[in-house]
Amino acid sequence: MFSKSRINEPGPKADAEKAPARAAEPSPSFLRSGSPDSGGGTQVTKSKSAASVLAADLTVTGNLKTTGDIVIEGNVDGDIRAHLLTVGETATIRGEVVADDIVINGRVIGRVRGLKVRLTSSAQVEGDIIHKTIAIESGAHFEGSVQRQDDPLQTNRDSRAQAAPVQSKPAASAPASATAPAKTHEPSEAVRSAAEAKRSAEAKKA
Repeated sequence: MFSKSRINEPGPKADAEKAPARAAEPSPSFLRSGSPDSGGGTQVTKSKSAASVLAADLTVTGNLKTTGDIVIEGNVDGDIRAHLLTVGETATIRGEVVADDIVINGRVIGRVRGLKVRLTSSAQVEGDIIHKTIAIESGAHFEGSVQRQDDPLQTNRDSRAQAAPVQSKPAASAPASATAPAKTHEPSEAVRSAAEAKRSAEAKKA
C-alpha cells in the first residue's frame, strides 16, 4: 500500500516541466535588444516634418522661403521657394514660384520653376513654366511658354554675369577708327615735280 505522504509529494518531472516554461516567457519590451535599458544599440527613426499650411483666410505680402514642404490655400504677393509646393484651389500667387516638386490646383501669376511640375484640371497659370518634367491635366488653363531644362532651378544671375563682358567689345574698336586718318600721307615733292613735268610735256605736244 502507498502512504499519503508519497502520493501528495510532487514528482521530479513536474519541476522539470515548469523550468522550461519560465525560460520561454518573453522578456519585457524595455529589456529587449536595441532598447536603452538592455545596453544594445538604439535605432532612432526620424519622422518627416509636417508641411506648413497657409490657410485660405490669410494674405501674405512678401517672399516665402523654406527647405521643407508648404501648402498654400490663401493669397501670396511675392516669390516662393520650397522643396514641395502645393497650391490649393482657393490660392492665388502673384510672383515667381521655385521648388523641386510643384503641384498647382489654384491660380499662379508669374514664372514657375521646378524639377517636377504638375497642373491639375483646376489650375490657372499665367506665366512661363521652366521644368524638367511636366504633366498637364485636361481642363487646366495655361497662358505662357513651356521650356525644358536639366536644371530649371538655376537663376538668371549666371547669364547676366556672362552678358556683361560682351558689352565692352564695341569700346575696343573705337581707337582703331581714331587712328585710321593717321595712315593717309601727303605726296612728296618728287612726286609733285614729276607730275608737273608730265603735264607740261603733254601741253607742248598739244
